[in-house]
Amino acid sequence: MSGKYHPKDIEEKWQRRWEENNTFKVTEDLNKNKYYLLEMFPYPSGKIHMGHVRNYTIGDVIARYKRMKGFNVLHPMGWDAFGMPAENAAIEHGIHPSVWTHENIDNMKAQLKRMGFSYDWDREVSTCEPEYYRWEQLFFLWMYEKGLAYKKTSSVNWCYQCKTVLANEQVESGLCWRCGKEVGEKVLDQWFFRITAYVEELLEYCDKLPGWPERVMTMQKNWIGKSYGCELTFPMADTDGAIKVFTTRQDTIFGATFMLIAAEHPLVMELVKGKSIEKEVSDFVEKIKKHDKMERTSEYYEKEGMFLDAYCLNPVTDQKMPIFAANFVLADYGTGCVMAVPTHDQRDFEFARKYDLPLIVVIQPKDRPLDPAEMTEAYIEEGILVNSGQFNGMENMKALDSIAAYFESIGKGKRTVQYRLRDWGISRQRYWGAPIPIVNCKKCGTVPVPEADLPVVLPMNVTLTGEGGSPLANHPSFIETTCPSCGQPALRETDTMDTFVESSWYFDRYCSAHYDEKPGLDKAKVDYWMPVDQYIGGIEHAIMHLLYARFYSKVLRDFGILSCDEPFTNLLTQGMVCKESMKCATHGYLFPEEVEDGKCIHCKKPVAIGKTEKMSKSLKNVVDPNYLIQNYGADTTRIFCLFAAPPEKDLEWSDQGVDGAFRFLNRTWRIIMDYLEAVKNIKPFEGGDQLPDELKTLRRKTHQTIKKVTGDIEDRFHFNTAISAVMELVNVLYQVPKPADDDRTALSVIRESIESIILLLNPIVPHICEELWEDIGHRDVLADAPWPSFDPAIAAEDEITIVIQINGKLRSRINVPASEEAETIKSLAAADDKIVKLLEGKQVMKVVYVPKKLVNIVVRE
Repeated sequence: MSGKYHPKDIEEKWQRRWEENNTFKVTEDLNKNKYYLLEMFPYPSGKIHMGHVRNYTIGDVIARYKRMKGFNVLHPMGWDAFGMPAENAAIEHGIHPSVWTHENIDNMKAQLKRMGFSYDWDREVSTCEPEYYRWEQLFFLWMYEKGLAYKKTSSVNWCYQCKTVLANEQVESGLCWRCGKEVGEKVLDQWFFRITAYVEELLEYCDKLPGWPERVMTMQKNWIGKSYGCELTFPMADTDGAIKVFTTRQDTIFGATFMLIAAEHPLVMELVKGKSIEKEVSDFVEKIKKHDKMERTSEYYEKEGMFLDAYCLNPVTDQKMPIFAANFVLADYGTGCVMAVPTHDQRDFEFARKYDLPLIVVIQPKDRPLDPAEMTEAYIEEGILVNSGQFNGMENMKALDSIAAYFESIGKGKRTVQYRLRDWGISRQRYWGAPIPIVNCKKCGTVPVPEADLPVVLPMNVTLTGEGGSPLANHPSFIETTCPSCGQPALRETDTMDTFVESSWYFDRYCSAHYDEKPGLDKAKVDYWMPVDQYIGGIEHAIMHLLYARFYSKVLRDFGILSCDEPFTNLLTQGMVCKESMKCATHGYLFPEEVEDGKCIHCKKPVAIGKTEKMSKSLKNVVDPNYLIQNYGADTTRIFCLFAAPPEKDLEWSDQGVDGAFRFLNRTWRIIMDYLEAVKNIKPFEGGDQLPDELKTLRRKTHQTIKKVTGDIEDRFHFNTAISAVMELVNVLYQVPKPADDDRTALSVIRESIESIILLLNPIVPHICEELWEDIGHRDVLADAPWPSFDPAIAAEDEITIVIQINGKLRSRINVPASEEAETIKSLAAADDKIVKLLEGKQVMKVVYVPKKLVNIVVRE
C-alpha cells in the first residue's frame, strides 16, 4: 500500500466495489427497525451544484450512521423530471425535452455516484416515465370521483413568458419563479385539487409534528390562515344588492367610514360599468393585477385606490360609505371586500389621510382621549368602546361576542371562520407534464378516462414552437379521441398537471419502485417504510411542496393506500451555500476561475469583491463540484460541507476551509500509515492491564470522542462539532510516544484509537475510511461495521477536589476534572452556591489559584 493519500484511486475503487456488491440495496426486514432517510429529489438540470452536494452529504451521513447503528436504512434517489425548463431547453437547442431530461439524468447520476452517496439505485424513479405518472392519473380519477378534483373558471396567475398558470406560491415579487418574468392575471377554466377539504386536519397536525422546525410550522399555519370572525352585510346605498365583508374586528363596525374592494374583484368593474370612469378604473385594475400579491399586503407598500362612484351603507349607523378599489386588498382572502376603519387600522388610516376620508374613534385608550384630527397613526391597542351605540363603555375585545350576537339577531351578519388557504390549481398549459386523464365530450361533458385505458401517455412526436401554451392542443393524434361514455368523437384535456403533484407522492413510490399492479404501491412495503423518518430539504419549500405532500398523503390514506397520517416524521431544512461575488467594471460578474490575483483575466483590471450571497448562476459566485472532486476528492468535499457550519445554518464558502479539510484527511492518513505494520495483527485494547498516563489519556480521549460524536450526530446533527472532536483525538494520537514493536499493550490501545477514528469518520468520509479499514486488516466492508460504543467509566475524567477559600478561610469544596483549565476552575469556584451567597455585597479584589489544590478569593473587608 502506498504511503501517500490518493483520493481519486481510493474513491473510484470503493464506489465500484459498493456497486458490484449491492452494498446499499435494501429490502424489508421485519426483524430490524427501519429508518427511511430522504433528501428532496432534484430537478435534472444537467449538473449538481454545491447546494445539492451539501444537502445530499448531510443525508448520507445520517443514513450511514443509522446503518451502523443497526437500522434497516432506506436511502433512495430519483428525479423530479417534468417541468418548464426542459421545454425551454428544447426550444433553445432544438432537442426533445425527453432527450434533454434523460441526458441530464445520466450526467447527474454519474456525479452523485462520484460523491459516494449510499443510495439504493435499484429504487430510482423518474417522474416523466409513464410507469410513474400512470398511477398519478389513477389517483386523479379517484379524486375526481370523490369531488376532490374539479374544474372551474378562475382568475389565475399567468406567466406571459411561459404561457402557463402559476400557483400563488410560485409568484415571487410579481415574477415567475421559473423564468423571472412578469406575472399577471387571466381568467381560465382550470383543474383544482380540493385541499381545503383537509384544511382543519392540516392545521391540527401542525402541532403534532415536533420533529419539524417551528419556523416551517409557523409558515404553514400562516398560509392556512384560520381566522374567527363575522360575515357582515353592507347594503348598497343607491341600488339593489349588498356587499358582504368578513372581519375579525366587528368591535370596530361603528367606525367603518368607507369600503375597500380588491382591484381584481369582479365587483369593481360591475360597479363602474357604463360610467365615465370605466376606462380609468380598468387601467388601474390591470396595473394592480401585475403586482406581487405578497408585496401588496406589506406594510411598506404604497397604498393606492380609485373611487368607484358608488356607496354602501354602514349596517349599524346607516351612514353612506364611499366604495374604493384598492391595491392592498386581495380578492382571494375573505370576500375580497374590507370595511375600512381608519382610526384603528394603520393601512386604512394611511389610505384615509391620502384621500381625505372621515375618521371616527370607536376605541378609546383608558389613559387618554383620542382626537381624530390630531391622530398621526391608527390606535390599534385595546380600550373602551365609544361612539358605538349600546356597546359604549364595554372593553372592545370582550364585546366581540356580544356584537356578533347582535348582528345575528338583526339578520345583518353571522359568526364564521375563514381560511387564507385556497384550493390547489393544478392545470398547466404546457407539454412536458403528466396528462390529465379527462375527455371533453359535447354530449356528455367532462368524462374521466377509464382506469383500464391508463396511462394516458404523453406523445413524443410533438413540435415545440416557443409560442407558449400547450402544443398538445395542436396535436390531433393526441387530442382527438372518442368519448368513453357515448362513443362519439371527443377531445382530450390538453392541460398537464403541476409538477408539484409528482413530488407529492414520490416518497411513497420509492417503497415499491417497480410495483406494476394497481394502485402502483405495494401496501405491505409502504406500511413497512412509511412515514419517512428524516426528510431533508430547503426552507423555500415550506408552503408549496411540503404542504401539498401532506395533503396528498392524507388523500391516499383515505383511499386506503397509506396507513400514516403524515408523510415526514422529522424535517431538517438545511441552510444555503453562500460565497462572495466578484465583479469587473468591464466584464460584469465573474466566475472564480476568471479572477487571478484579484484581477479580471480578460482585461487585467482590479475586481470588486461583493457581499456574500447564495451561490447562483446570475452572480457567478459558484463553485463546480467536479472541480473539487478532481482536485481534492469527494471525501474532502464532503467533510468541508459538514465542518464549515451546522446543517441548518448557511455555509459560507472558503477556499482555505477546503484546503484545511484536505490537510486533515492527509494528516489522519499519515498517522495511521505510520502505525499500519505495527498494529495490523494487534487486537484493540479490551482492558485488564494497568496503563501508563499517556496511554490512559489516549484511551480516555478515545471513549470521550465516541461519546461526543455519537451525541452530536444522534441528537443534533451537529457534524461540525463531531468532526472537531475527531480532530482532537487525532492530535492526541500524534502526541503519544511511538511504542516499541513488542509493546503489545501500548499498540492495542493505539489500535483501539485508530479503529475508533476510522469508524467515527466513516459516515462523513467513507472512501478513505473503507481503505484504511481494509489496510489495518479487516476483510468485511466498513459500511457493514457496527457503530463503536464507549464505556462511561473510561470516558470520565479523573477528578480532584479543589478547596475554596475567602480571604484564606475555608468556605467550600468542588470536584473538577484533573485536566481542567485554571480559568474554568476559578469560574466554577465563583459559581458555587455557598460562595455566591457569601460574596453578596462584597467587592472581589483578586482570585488566586494554586494548581490542583485551592482557589482563594480575596475580597475587601
